[in-house]
Amino acid sequence: MNSTPIPRDAVHLRELTPMQWKSGIAAWLGWLFDGLELHLYTLVATPLVMTLLMATSAADPAVKEKSAYIQAAFLLGWALGGAFFGRLGDRIGRSRALALTIITYALCTGLCAFAQTWWQLMIFRFIAALGIGGEWAVGASLLAETWPKAWRPWMAAVLQTGVNIGVLCGAVVVGLLSWVLPPGSERWVFLVGVLPALLVFWIRRHVPEPETWQRAGASAAPKPGALDLFRGSVRKITLHTSAVCALGLSAWWLMLFWQTQHLRKLLADAHTPAGETTQLVSAAFFAFNFASILGNFGAGWLALRIGNRRAISGMFLGLTLAIFGAFVVPRDFAALAWFWLPIGGFFGGVFGLFTMYLPPLFPTLLRTTGAGFCYNIGRIAAAAASIIFGLLVPVGDFRISLLCVSLVGAAAAIWAWWLPETEATH
Repeated sequence: MNSTPIPRDAVHLRELTPMQWKSGIAAWLGWLFDGLELHLYTLVATPLVMTLLMATSAADPAVKEKSAYIQAAFLLGWALGGAFFGRLGDRIGRSRALALTIITYALCTGLCAFAQTWWQLMIFRFIAALGIGGEWAVGASLLAETWPKAWRPWMAAVLQTGVNIGVLCGAVVVGLLSWVLPPGSERWVFLVGVLPALLVFWIRRHVPEPETWQRAGASAAPKPGALDLFRGSVRKITLHTSAVCALGLSAWWLMLFWQTQHLRKLLADAHTPAGETTQLVSAAFFAFNFASILGNFGAGWLALRIGNRRAISGMFLGLTLAIFGAFVVPRDFAALAWFWLPIGGFFGGVFGLFTMYLPPLFPTLLRTTGAGFCYNIGRIAAAAASIIFGLLVPVGDFRISLLCVSLVGAAAAIWAWWLPETEATH
């Protein structure tokens, strides 16, 4: 396949090549649809599982049990997909692998609408998650190899924003469809997830393989394997980045889960009506997500000035202090929802940096393999941490749970000092 030479010294948008624009648009749309697919199930999980089990109440233990199995399968698929498609991206190319990840999660999300049993839904969600997890590693490597180095922090912020906007789009889509679909028809929401499949045809027609990957593939003999992540100088990079991703993502996902429970408990203790509670928690979610979008660009700005390693450590420190400040003493809903939690959301922008930071750390033919492995190990750790914290923390005391989470964030900030340094300014 023919490729276009890539100028690395573009300073203005008008200097970017058509290839760079196409790769950027393809990756961003892939991430936007990632966010959409992620949130569709979250919004309709309880009524859909109730329908599949023919349960009459959301409080039915079987509903909670099967919903947990489905979510666990999704998290596992998300992690395995990063590793599988990451390896595939190094073998067959970024553009081809990106198209495969999108078609996988689009079609399997659509199949969720036709699930007749809870285990069928679990299988479809697992396979869809393979594609969602793989899209992160492949899309990140595609941009790292096509866009100028000096643009990487901003591209990382823009990509992460795609996920945030996709999540918000999911909430809007479900809200609009709830006005059209009758009760008990929640399953048809998943048909919206088929739309990303149309993007595949455009990618395969207009987005060529990066020249860097083509040159590396033509000259390498034999090709490196996945085990090479744990050999030579690459081993140290793999171990340190995996540890930081594991600690950082565990802190982030634990905060996301427990903060919602804590906000609902505060409103319940204040005897807030159920409908108003949902509205307030949803509003807090939007405020948190908006702060995260700002944080993506804040992290990029910081990386340009002090380097990736210091920026990652500093952002994790900020996240730690935000969590600690929010829960070190009892606070009411307003103080948490409109001040402290958005601060935490802002520092969650640190994860945008990993998009462009991780792929260049690894050799070209191990790039998506390494980025996918390290980041998705973090997701597995986050899933395990959720179970461990759920067993160890005091029952119903979400504030103490969240205070303990700040210690995990502190560990991520400290370990980040052992990450390899890459300059974001050249």
